[in-house]
Amino acid sequence: MTEIRDVAPGLWTWRLAHPDYRGDPEWDGTVTCTCVESGGEVAVLDPLEPPSPDDEVWRRLEARPPTLVVMLKPDHRRHEVSFVRRYGARAYGPCLFFEGDAPEIELQPITRGSELPGGLRALWDGRGQVETPLWLPAQRALVFADGMTAPDGELRIWASPEHERWALPAFRAMLELPFEHVIVSHGEPVHDRAAFERALELPAWPD
Repeated sequence: MTEIRDVAPGLWTWRLAHPDYRGDPEWDGTVTCTCVESGGEVAVLDPLEPPSPDDEVWRRLEARPPTLVVMLKPDHRRHEVSFVRRYGARAYGPCLFFEGDAPEIELQPITRGSELPGGLRALWDGRGQVETPLWLPAQRALVFADGMTAPDGELRIWASPEHERWALPAFRAMLELPFEHVIVSHGEPVHDRAAFERALELPAWPD
């Protein structure tokens, strides 16, 4: 069974092994997926299917079927196609993809500043990989694909070129939002605002 965590009312995550993991040393093969209810919509973010049909994740989604499927980053191709087909959900994602990563469905493009149904808003992380972290205002939460990570339980900004020039200012700008929760795909999934603030003072990961 997958690991499920309730973060806030209308916001929960599930965590499981990625079936395509090939031993990348920068992550351990376990990923976190997010479900959020907001403004009458139910969105799943970077969703991965639990392998068992009896998994609690499926029971939760059948009770509150997703209306939106959102890809946060071009190389975070997971099971968005099957979720769209299973639930008849609308699909959103990056406007540009790396070769071989584009899904076989039509996506409504999201870029920084885009507002999705339900009031979800795409942010900019300054890292140059076309990732769009999401701000979930109803739950006061930020959700990242790879912009932040927590491989050893400590929240860190994932390294990129021009970290000081572009990434840090973009992350500091997020402090203007009244968020209380931070969700990341890799490592310990859920963190608080204090952990985010500490991450701004630490070297980018990996050092």
